Amino acid sequence: MKTVFSFIKPYKLPAIVAFLLMLVELAVELLLPFFLGKMIDDGVLTEDLNNIVMWGSIMIGLALLSFISGITNSFYASHVSWGFAHDLREKLFRKIQEFSFANLNRYPTSHLMTLFTNDVRQIQNTIFMGLRIMVKAPLIAFGGVIMAFIVNPKLAIVFLITVPLLIGFLLWVLKIASKMFNRVQTSIDNVNRVMQENLAGMRLIKAFFRRDFEEDRFTDSNTNLRDTTRKTFRFIEASMPILLFVMNLSIIAIIWFGNVQSLSGTAEVGDVVAIVNYAMRVAMAISMFSFIIMAVSRTKASAERISEVLVEKVDLLDKQDANGNQKVRNGKVEFQDVSFQYATSNDLVLSNLSFTVHPGEKLAIIGATGAGKSSLFQLIPRLYDVTGGEIYIDDKPIYSYKLETLRKAIGYVPQSPLLFSGPIIENISWGKDDATQEEILKAAKDAQIHDTIMDLPNQYQTQIGQKGVNLSGGQKQRISIARALIRKPRILMLDDSTSALDLATESKLLNAIQDDLNTLLIITQKISTAMNADRILLLDEGKMLHIGTHEELLVHSELYQKIVESQFGKEYPNVH
Repeated sequence: MKTVFSFIKPYKLPAIVAFLLMLVELAVELLLPFFLGKMIDDGVLTEDLNNIVMWGSIMIGLALLSFISGITNSFYASHVSWGFAHDLREKLFRKIQEFSFANLNRYPTSHLMTLFTNDVRQIQNTIFMGLRIMVKAPLIAFGGVIMAFIVNPKLAIVFLITVPLLIGFLLWVLKIASKMFNRVQTSIDNVNRVMQENLAGMRLIKAFFRRDFEEDRFTDSNTNLRDTTRKTFRFIEASMPILLFVMNLSIIAIIWFGNVQSLSGTAEVGDVVAIVNYAMRVAMAISMFSFIIMAVSRTKASAERISEVLVEKVDLLDKQDANGNQKVRNGKVEFQDVSFQYATSNDLVLSNLSFTVHPGEKLAIIGATGAGKSSLFQLIPRLYDVTGGEIYIDDKPIYSYKLETLRKAIGYVPQSPLLFSGPIIENISWGKDDATQEEILKAAKDAQIHDTIMDLPNQYQTQIGQKGVNLSGGQKQRISIARALIRKPRILMLDDSTSALDLATESKLLNAIQDDLNTLLIITQKISTAMNADRILLLDEGKMLHIGTHEELLVHSELYQKIVESQFGKEYPNVH
């Protein structure tokens, strides 16, 4: 909670101004019944027109002051709440940008989206309403009681019984409601997750004709949100009649005893009218408490969820002794007894890997699904840190490089290419901020996508739909490769990124890459690709079975022979 609300500090001055203006409104509301009583006693009952005009003028002036204060207060409250929300979203975004893959695994995308939208907006609205009316409501209730005692202590004693009871009841409601609204926010996460998955996979859903299944899945999550929200709001709203019932009893008691005292001459009529006015203001203020409880409960739940992300410890940072001037120059990669496991698993994904990739060498990595190939790739740019062993780049420990330096020297094309909405030229130049037109064209030509782009109506200005939905799989892969090549990386890693390409296009692409003398690591399932590499690394269940040339593995590895046989048949030379 403190972490989130610390973002109000830069707006302390306008918040104080808004609070002071709100106090002006509060003072006017508390003084008006008092002056009304004076006008009745000194003017109406005595038929003194001068006193009526005097007290009436004072009340009109105060009402005008309250009106001006309210408008100005709204301006400052808006400034504080919108500025707070802007800064909080900025901090959230920057924090998530710092997250490692391990951090991101702990927070589903739908959860993070809800934080940026629903949760931030909930806190923003509460801050605005807090500076506008939410703080004023309890102060009116408290101030109304005080003013009632100033006017007539005997009549006001009724408040000593009712107000403490109501405060205790409200605290209990607040405690229960906070937990209930936490469940509401979780239900919103679930609805967002289902919606996000459906929108992203709409083509697959249509292809498999799974519309009815997905509709049922969304209905379940949506119904759960409705029921959870309905239950929570009903609980909050149920408190309202109780509050009003107790306060109306108080007003009846004040009128009753006030009538008795006025008849006996121990109380002025104006005093009774003033205290009844205070009682009505207290009742109105308390009637807002259900809204306040609802807002505070939801804000508390939202603030806790956001705080959890903001204080999340980023488990992958630059080491203290990392050398900012150290660059990757040759692209040599060495694994020494490297082991790795995910934080959510007790099993090793990679176990005691030791091998070296020399500068300019082309290494193909093959293995069955789940062998640990992608995990191996993610260790090189330190998307994850090794569990055991050491990785060296250019004979220096990987930890001795700054993360920015290391990753800028690496071109990484993941297994599933991700393109951004916008023109093709921006997607390619995304890999290098200051890329020139010549560099963009060269990267596209090397990736064998230039001719395809030139055949499009708008060529490099062709707009790409979300995640590249208007492109084929091969086109997306080649644009992703161009995005990596434009960085002129010393180490290029292709995670099965040529699977959608035909053999001729793939061969041209790999030859173009080799001309730039990049150290190339390529995960592939195609033996035709692997056999053209300088060496092949064969993984099985996280362990290195063999490393060598295509011919060497055909002789020494039974598993490799089976893979070759599955793709080329038994007639392939040296399979048996």
